[in-house]
Amino acid sequence: MTEGPDFTLENIAREGLIEPSGTEQAAHDGTGRVDLAFTVHSTGDAAPTQRGVRVPPGVTVFDSASWNGIAIDSTCGGHGTCHKCKVKVEGGSVPITRHDVRTFTSDQIAEGWRLACLVQATRDLAIEVPPLTTRPKAATVGVGRQVILRPALVKRYVELEEATLADQRTDLVRLTDAISDLELNADLHVLRRLSTVLRQSDFKVTAVIIDEDLIDVEPGDTTGERYAIAFDLGTTTVVATLLDVGTGTPVAVASMLNKQQPFGGDVITRISATMMDPDALGRLQEAAGATLAELAVQVCAEGGIDPAQVYEVAIAGNATMTALVLGIDPEPLGVAPFVMSTAQPPTVLASDVGLTLHPRARAVFFPALGAYVGGDIVAGMLATGMDRDKRTRLFIDVGTNCEIVLSDGDTILSTAAPAGPAFEGGAIRCGMRAADGAIEVIKLDATSEPGVTLGVIGDVEPRGLCGSGLVDAVAELVKVKLLDSSGRFVPEVDALDIAPVLAHRLTKIGEERVFILHQPTPDSPPDECVYLSQRDVRELQFAKAAISTGWTLLLEQLELEHLDIQQVLLAGSFGSYLSPASAVRIGLVPQLPVLRIVAAGNVAGEGAKMALLSLRERAGATALIEEVAYVELSDRPDFNDKFVEQLSF
Repeated sequence: MTEGPDFTLENIAREGLIEPSGTEQAAHDGTGRVDLAFTVHSTGDAAPTQRGVRVPPGVTVFDSASWNGIAIDSTCGGHGTCHKCKVKVEGGSVPITRHDVRTFTSDQIAEGWRLACLVQATRDLAIEVPPLTTRPKAATVGVGRQVILRPALVKRYVELEEATLADQRTDLVRLTDAISDLELNADLHVLRRLSTVLRQSDFKVTAVIIDEDLIDVEPGDTTGERYAIAFDLGTTTVVATLLDVGTGTPVAVASMLNKQQPFGGDVITRISATMMDPDALGRLQEAAGATLAELAVQVCAEGGIDPAQVYEVAIAGNATMTALVLGIDPEPLGVAPFVMSTAQPPTVLASDVGLTLHPRARAVFFPALGAYVGGDIVAGMLATGMDRDKRTRLFIDVGTNCEIVLSDGDTILSTAAPAGPAFEGGAIRCGMRAADGAIEVIKLDATSEPGVTLGVIGDVEPRGLCGSGLVDAVAELVKVKLLDSSGRFVPEVDALDIAPVLAHRLTKIGEERVFILHQPTPDSPPDECVYLSQRDVRELQFAKAAISTGWTLLLEQLELEHLDIQQVLLAGSFGSYLSPASAVRIGLVPQLPVLRIVAAGNVAGEGAKMALLSLRERAGATALIEEVAYVELSDRPDFNDKFVEQLSF
């Protein structure tokens, strides 16, 4: 392996971009956000729905829709070969690919019709989505992953002959004989209902089956009503997706803050709460259940679905969140040697985790690789196909506890790095969650007024700085050289020469140096402004050093260099909105072309969806436990030395 050229952002931003014939599309530089306005048409007389989506530049229209629960026809996994993901794009000239030419007439192309999986969102666009026209045998989820529909949840409609003196088979035998290809196991709930339902419906019933467990018998033909909910049970945010498992399409998506927040913003403080208060475990379990229950009600209401029609849920969470929602003591996870009670949590009734759905609805959990590489990361690896792709790929889920996975196509390694709360806005002077008023994008110009350009969530007055804004702020200050490589603000006298337009924003609050990002009024004192402090920079330095030390050690273990990495996947709600250019500039990710760095979206939630749609994928998640090796960083004698090396920008 040889060293490449000088990898400045200006030199590498366009690597990998293929210009479609006869068109021009400016390569994005990995910064900023774009707004997509979806108009989704339904079959029948239903009015179209409007959805606004905010995504990093470069994400395809198809992925932008998929991450936000907007169903677009597709069966090829987003490769442009099935020609089904047809959308009408407005907002200026959109590049035409050879697949578009094969799919649409010249008039349709002129009107803006394109294949959604081939349109990169590099600017604001308005998109019309036609009604779904197929009931696919496959669904596209994750990062370009196709799933063949074979859910554990099955419904069979049967018309039985009534019992006679000549045919005195039991009701259960009569039903199971009609479904002879499955060896059904009936539970007490079914036996209590079976005789009544059969006779009230003239022996025309639908059997509800999960795996080979007969969980209910419903009057009439209800085979078209098969729903499940995929949960990403995050430490900070919980996301629920209601799925029609018959078609593999999302019906509704909702998210909310985890109700465990009052017990602490990270897993360590929540584990500590259970150690200090014997009643805390029960309250934490109740809070997690209440979060799941509220989201279930929300997505069912939005989708117009009776919660009793939801028969299965899949929950992807880290080891601590999984233990807490099940009421398992998490204390061993928080103290050396960091041991889990089990790597494979049992399947339980949904009611056992606080959900009010079908009375016998099941809740399945993802297995975990270790105390700090949990089921959410296994779900993410499943969604991104880390075990199926022969490329060298780096998967990073950026958060308070940062999980890292590296694959060279044969061997898969995983680890966890203690990044701390900086990326969630914690421990930052003006830090806040990614909500209205949070600065999420920052651009600095050292020579031209106004010098600072801000992107604010909700397009309102800035109130604080969220994680992506923090990374942007530091990266931009490094770019304009107001922060040196050690992370220290340059002296005021040097700032006037380096960045005359920005120098006046460098000031002090008490004895601490700060950089003013937003001043509400010309007379506002520094402590009433939104600013970045020297301590904030240090917090980010420690966080990014922990993460970069993690992937550096994994690269060394596989005898690879950073230039060998062909794709970096930034996962999680924060990682998906992190500017690739800023992440490269501060050293959070390897110094690679920004087009190799992909916002992967909520891959934990995508993996949970896959487990509900395919028994094969569910088995694949279990198989990952044997295929992935966990590397404990705290046990490495060279960790501290590597950490110090990674502190500089």
